[in-house]
Amino acid sequence: MTDTETPPAVADASPTHPEQTPANRPNRLLELAERFALVVVLVVVTIFFSVLPASRELFPTIPNVRIVVASQSVTLLLAIAAMLPLISGHFDFSVGATAATTCVLVAGLMSRHSTSPWVCIIAAVLLGAAIGLANGIAVQRLGMNSFVTTLATATLLGGAIQWYTKGQTITGNIAPSLIEFGSHTWLGVPRVVFLVAVVTAGAYYLLTHTPYGRALYAMGDNVAAARLVGVPVRRYGITAFVLAGAVAGIAGIVLTARTGGANADNGTAAVFPALAAVFLGATAILPGRFNVIGTVIGVALVAVSVSGLTLAGAQDWVNPVFNGAALAIAVAASSYLGRRSRGA
Repeated sequence: MTDTETPPAVADASPTHPEQTPANRPNRLLELAERFALVVVLVVVTIFFSVLPASRELFPTIPNVRIVVASQSVTLLLAIAAMLPLISGHFDFSVGATAATTCVLVAGLMSRHSTSPWVCIIAAVLLGAAIGLANGIAVQRLGMNSFVTTLATATLLGGAIQWYTKGQTITGNIAPSLIEFGSHTWLGVPRVVFLVAVVTAGAYYLLTHTPYGRALYAMGDNVAAARLVGVPVRRYGITAFVLAGAVAGIAGIVLTARTGGANADNGTAAVFPALAAVFLGATAILPGRFNVIGTVIGVALVAVSVSGLTLAGAQDWVNPVFNGAALAIAVAASSYLGRRSRGA
């Protein structure tokens, strides 16, 4: 796949729903099966680990549900961040490194300079947006390949993290209010979930109820056609990268709140479960298209599976193998659905 090709999960933005007749009823049933198959898989996996002897004592409990939901907050934010450029036809592999960098920024400003939490939060979002802007300019203005460009950005950011942290964890003088936000609950729900819900709802509205969102899908479908009908392709493409960087910056803030500091990790490993969720999501709700609701379901499926495997006593190598297999299967499935929805 070249950088100018549409990712396989992007398909026609307006699926048709013909009038119900005996002739087309099987097609309608098949469409419903495709839309909700991932939901069924999620339910089946949940039931399986709830009755499996090795995990049934802990898996279906409220404390485990809270842990799973809170721990996947960063993954969902990264999935949304990665999805925005993907919809417009480009990859962004730097969102994990961007989150790790903003996490280090927040922890470093607090620990070494006693900076106000609100100043740190604003700085993290602005830094994430700036990284996204650099990616967007490189891809849209300079014509660089998004895969290579964002991979290079991730490598550069990983080196910067190592330089700044000197390989050490930053934990001292982190604002208690930030740590409480990452570890406490409101009404029995982890606090970070409310922030993630706001970002998710904002992304859903942007992509489904605004001209900008429809333009991004049009760019992903056929960038030349989008340009011919007047879509400012370069500007909108850059904006998608900027938004991705800003959301990744928020993920870095949540990561700091959840861990109470920052380490020298470059964040690259966090990208793969996020991408697996995005491509899994493209097989649900709106098969063949990246979409927010499908991505949420994809994150839930990955999270439930990993939690169940962990509680069942799976060895350490199982989780990365599962994430890699899920990503490969999701890409294959979304490719097939994307081609079929376009009649290819």
